[in-house]
Amino acid sequence: MKKYVALILAFSLTLALAGCGGKDDAGSDVKSEGVMTHAEYMAAAVDEQVVVETYVQAKQSWWDNKATVYTQDKDGAYFIYEMACSEEDYAKLTPGTKIKVTGYKAEWSGEIEIMDATFEIQDGNYVASALDVTNMLGTDELISHQNEYVSFKGMTVEDAGNGSAFMYKWDNSGTDGDDLYFNVSFNGQTYTFTVESHLCDNTTDVYAAVKNLQIGDVVDMEGFLYWYEGVNPHITSVTVK
Repeated sequence: MKKYVALILAFSLTLALAGCGGKDDAGSDVKSEGVMTHAEYMAAAVDEQVVVETYVQAKQSWWDNKATVYTQDKDGAYFIYEMACSEEDYAKLTPGTKIKVTGYKAEWSGEIEIMDATFEIQDGNYVASALDVTNMLGTDELISHQNEYVSFKGMTVEDAGNGSAFMYKWDNSGTDGDDLYFNVSFNGQTYTFTVESHLCDNTTDVYAAVKNLQIGDVVDMEGFLYWYEGVNPHITSVTVK
């Protein structure tokens, strides 16, 4: 009899969780019907239509009723490029906002993204903590975290290629307000990191911090694991140790 009652209680609990939009065994959000998991999204072919549920982590830009945003769920990240979005709706896309996105998977110089997208705001909120990927640098594992919010610890600032710790634009052709490029090293390998000016402009703390870097400084950083011809993180925070 006790076993029979226990089975009834377990079944009732399962129904209750399902009715409340529960969690799967991995702690990830259960997807709505027709919505891809992150694994299914990554397995989709370029140019294939994709539908994902994800959470806004940061907004890069808005213009001409198009928004570019960094988003993530508990299984992975989605960079959404020039999604159809009114200025009024753009203001609603605060960090943590859940959105259902329908668009097409695209690839540009190694960066996987969603283009030609539309979205719907949904109930739910999630802000990711930065995943420390320092020891993944130079490994095949790193790309599996593409576009996620990540951190790098104990990296050394190197010459940006112009005798300074940074330069404006990738070829040093820019001026204040343009993207900042800087080189950092770890375990004998050097990597190029970026402050994307549309994401963090010249009024932000990170922009000022990079401009004040000195060659040889040891820094901790946070940002989004963007990809362009290899790892090219978009940095949002720099702290000199």
